[in-house]
Amino acid sequence: VIATLLPGTIFSLGMKSYARARDMIDTGVAVALATDYNPGSCNCDSMQFVITLACLQMKMTPAEAITAATINAAYALELGDKIGSIEVGKQADILVMDMPNYQFLPYHFGSNNVEMVIKKGELIWSS
Repeated sequence: VIATLLPGTIFSLGMKSYARARDMIDTGVAVALATDYNPGSCNCDSMQFVITLACLQMKMTPAEAITAATINAAYALELGDKIGSIEVGKQADILVMDMPNYQFLPYHFGSNNVEMVIKKGELIWSS
């Protein structure tokens, strides 16, 4: 079982109480992050913003939020054997961002830092 958290929905609906991700992680619960991308509750498709909310509002570390948005999300969708990490035999879906290191990700939510997108091993976009 993987708890899938939707911090963008809480933000979009103007609610004040975010999921207690820190407590879940500290007790060993696997956590995934998603946008919900639903016009009625969260018309946001930015995973970068979701990761920002997870770090700033739900007290996740950048590494935990990236794990929750990638490999844990893949397993929540029962696709962990195909996507979610960079391994031999997986699809090689890779996003390259322009920032000093992954720890800066939560603090660059207002701009698009994507430099390159690789899908199934093929370059599909580059700045």
